[in-house]
Amino acid sequence: MRPPASFMDAYRPSLRGRRHMTSAGHYLAAQASFQVMEAGGNAIDGGVAAGMALGVVQSELVGVAGVAPIIIYSAKEDRVVSISGLGTWPAATDSEFFAREYPDSVPEGILRCIVPGAPAAWIKAMELYGTMTFGEVATSSIKLAREGFAMYALMAELLEEKAEKYARWDANTKIYLPGGRSPKVGENFRQEDLGRSLQYMADCEAVVGGDRIAGLRAAHDAFYKGDIARKISTYHEDNGGLIRMDDLASFEVEVEDALRIDVAGTKVYSCGPWCQGPMLLQIMQLLQGQNLSDMGHNSAAYIHHVTEAVKLAAADRERWYGDPRFVDVPMDMLLSDDYAEQRRAMIDPDIAWPEMPPSGDPCAARIEPSPTPLTALDTSYACAVDAKGNVFSATPSDTSSDGPVIPGLGFVPSSRGSQSRPNPQHPSSIEPGKRPRLTPNPAIAIRPGEWALPLGTPGADVQCQAMAQTLLNIDAFEMNPQLAVEAPRFASYSFPQSFAPHSYNPGLLKLEGRIDDDVASELSAMGHKIEWWGDWSWQAGSMCTIRHDLKTGLMESGADPRRAGYALGW
Repeated sequence: MRPPASFMDAYRPSLRGRRHMTSAGHYLAAQASFQVMEAGGNAIDGGVAAGMALGVVQSELVGVAGVAPIIIYSAKEDRVVSISGLGTWPAATDSEFFAREYPDSVPEGILRCIVPGAPAAWIKAMELYGTMTFGEVATSSIKLAREGFAMYALMAELLEEKAEKYARWDANTKIYLPGGRSPKVGENFRQEDLGRSLQYMADCEAVVGGDRIAGLRAAHDAFYKGDIARKISTYHEDNGGLIRMDDLASFEVEVEDALRIDVAGTKVYSCGPWCQGPMLLQIMQLLQGQNLSDMGHNSAAYIHHVTEAVKLAAADRERWYGDPRFVDVPMDMLLSDDYAEQRRAMIDPDIAWPEMPPSGDPCAARIEPSPTPLTALDTSYACAVDAKGNVFSATPSDTSSDGPVIPGLGFVPSSRGSQSRPNPQHPSSIEPGKRPRLTPNPAIAIRPGEWALPLGTPGADVQCQAMAQTLLNIDAFEMNPQLAVEAPRFASYSFPQSFAPHSYNPGLLKLEGRIDDDVASELSAMGHKIEWWGDWSWQAGSMCTIRHDLKTGLMESGADPRRAGYALGW
């Protein structure tokens, strides 16, 4: 039974502070971030420390050499920027080969590996907005990899579940099935090769000495031009992979102004259409003026309206989103008020769309259902805020079970090719130099003069849905951040999923068990196909957020108990 509100306002304490605050997908990542900020680092230094640590303590969900899209609010510049943190298909990629041999989806294994984006993204964030060295920020990650950490429940469950996948490659087996079995909860889990790779980058930085920026560039080059790059390239060349030295040496992340919408005075920022971030913006626009608070939190009317907005936004994601360097994505139109008004009129308050609605393009092809198990989940999240008002938000990702670990390096180069489509007509098609369209999408919301709020979550196609619900819990229903991330969730699957094999389950709506049965009955009568999660499902995402009161300086965190997320600050 929940204690009285006067004693406790959420299942976990609502952490509050004024100096600095961090919230991350694992408690050891939050600790790494807090230690860096305690040592004098700002929110960007702390956020990078957390993001890198997630690649160690959640390496079944996050790759040190995976993806790491980032959004930063710089208080000094009064500017919100995104750092792509997403690699490209190598130059040797043959689009026709994939369309011919794998027409439905990119296969597991070395062929889905693309150029790693995360190391370049972390270093670029520090170079532009941080204050510390790579070695200082990477200290916890190196120690956790070399000395190990206590295996936690979700990681143990996933490693056991995916044991056969890990066993396909000797280097993966050595790390994730030590002694021939998956680790048990509480056992010490070490990744010594990964620790050495990170230490090599720090050592290359230290040799430069003196200039912080030059040192960061040396750490970058150690990965993309030095011994690490040579080992990646050699392994790929010897084993039928596509990545070569030139792909790595020429790679740089993109830094650009974040996309933005204004919803009733709240400015919501996302990365560009190379990820699904704009989908969150479209959802929030579609819900503007819908009197959601009057409907009642998690009422049938509320869940129905949010779900229908999700479907409409997902239809545009499927039709339009892709790497804007290769695809003409009409973002100005998609985020315009006039377009939102047109699409909003397609929400029937009483009847659910039985499948994914049409996109804003009347000529778009209809997509046939392909129901398959919904098992593709990875990713984590980290955010940080400091007293100067800097805000950091990042969603690092990439699993270690669907591609080969490079022997001696301890990581899989980004397997994010899984989110590209072999279909040359799809906006996320496969082409040399093109980026897959990511699911990871960090966000920042700002109500000028009142509060700033980084937010994000793992959960594949659930991400934007969980983020929208959490933001609405805070902004429309006036919940504190911890209560907002704990509130029961729901998610639609009525559109093609982003991960191979891109399953599509028309009408499917999943509800957490804490939502009332009567609400489910009403939703079913509207046409939603209801399936239940448990009361606290890790598949419903793992939100982390921090609300920084711009008037008082007070920071309040939210860290989701559905997974191992935690917050620290004072």
